[in-house]
Amino acid sequence: MASRITFIGAGNMASAIIGGMIDNGFPPAAITATSPSDAFLAPVHERYGIHTSTDNAAAVSQADVVVLAVKPQVMREVCEGLRDVVQRRRPLVISVAAGLDAESLERWLGGDLAVVRCMPNTPSLVGAGAAGLFANDRVSKEQRRVATELLEAVGLVEWVEEEALLDAVTAVSGSGPAYFFLMLEAMEEAGVSLGLPAETARRLAMQTALGAAKMAQQSDKTPAELKRNVMSPGGTTERAIEHLEGANLRRIMREALDACASRAREMSDELGER
Repeated sequence: MASRITFIGAGNMASAIIGGMIDNGFPPAAITATSPSDAFLAPVHERYGIHTSTDNAAAVSQADVVVLAVKPQVMREVCEGLRDVVQRRRPLVISVAAGLDAESLERWLGGDLAVVRCMPNTPSLVGAGAAGLFANDRVSKEQRRVATELLEAVGLVEWVEEEALLDAVTAVSGSGPAYFFLMLEAMEEAGVSLGLPAETARRLAMQTALGAAKMAQQSDKTPAELKRNVMSPGGTTERAIEHLEGANLRRIMREALDACASRAREMSDELGER
């Protein structure tokens, strides 16, 4: 991995990546995180032993990689404030902000830069994330390797070769945890209606989701095959699956993901001011 990395922003996602990097052996002394507030930075410094600063430009001036981890609504102002130092330093720029295309980020930073867009998700906070990455034409093979290593510190990394596909990544994995939380919520409520205590229903639903995901990851079978393996002809699981299929669960999910991807495209246009 590159020798010096600066995180512009020190919120939850930046902290998760920093923690994963350190757990994977990256030296804290080579990491800097910035925030407008010293009070906000103090816990980050104490927890990880990294450098912290309220001066974005100074922190970037020695960086090989700059991770933009601020809210999309303030990204343009932050990037324009870094333009001069970024043009001098020429680091790899990685953005973990949703809804901002690489062209806008590069333009705000002065142009002609290696930019990687990353769409992570919230399970990155517990080291079980899934991230889609896109690189513009100026990103080298080595820089791709660096970006992969950095994001693999908190989970799975998948590259897409067309930036528009990040909207699909947003629909599947970026927003995806909420779909499963909704399923857990619904299963808990159903369990309660069948007589289980709420805590019992919640723990059973959560462990079942965890177990199903682990089985799917570790098996060479498709989800469809694994589903069939649970279903005995005329049995309880078959009855439940028939009900879900009859209620058009597949259509509901497809329409939900379509709506999510459509909103991601709208946000990119709005935030990029294109």
